Amino acid sequence: MLSIRESGGNHFIEICLDEQGFVWFMLHSGSRGVGNAIGSHFIEVAKQDMRTHFANLPDQDLAYLKEGTQHYDDYVEAVGWAQKFARMNREVMMQNLIAAVRTVISKRFETHVEAVNCHHNYVQKEQHFGKDVLVTRKGAVSARAGELGIIPGSMGAKSYIVRGKGNPESFNSCSHGAGRTMSRTEAKRRYSVEDQVKATEGVECRKDEGVIDEIPMAYKDIDAVMQAQSDLVEVVHTLKQIVCVKG
Repeated sequence: MLSIRESGGNHFIEICLDEQGFVWFMLHSGSRGVGNAIGSHFIEVAKQDMRTHFANLPDQDLAYLKEGTQHYDDYVEAVGWAQKFARMNREVMMQNLIAAVRTVISKRFETHVEAVNCHHNYVQKEQHFGKDVLVTRKGAVSARAGELGIIPGSMGAKSYIVRGKGNPESFNSCSHGAGRTMSRTEAKRRYSVEDQVKATEGVECRKDEGVIDEIPMAYKDIDAVMQAQSDLVEVVHTLKQIVCVKG
């Protein structure tokens, strides 16, 4: 089971149990900075284009790449490459994770009985309401009718495997996770290592100052988030992590 995010502090590997006691491996990673570099490069390209063609643009942050130009086509191609690179990264990382687990568990076990691999924080060409459009999903995943997706919770909380309902009003999307209630700086200011230890009781994970910004209380209640999007997805599996490796 695999998913994606660009923010380095939230990349993780988890071992989870579902409601029937089956084991799931969860991997949360992406293009490892390549996507961010591509975005930063083309933002500067767009700003330069605006300075050349639109001298009176009210704010440089409104800069854009005009469809039909070479820079626009280059950006779309680069984004597609980054997303393919991210997907392949997760496949390789998952293979390595399984291989590592096999070195410490001598009993034979089968994997990939059910696999989910989905992007978030990405842009994709799609058709909605009869028009061809570019959909940007920031902190969101595709939830087309019947499509499987992943909605992870915070350390110590539950995560969900879901099936999309294909709600057109959401452009066939749902949220990617709980989302933060406070900044990383505020979490470090407000909570202690003792709070982290208590909040992640029962989970084998780091319990030190370096991960206080990922404490569960810094995130929204995942159950409330799921209830709020019950018209977008249905829950297929509820997962509870027992091992969490942040990196």
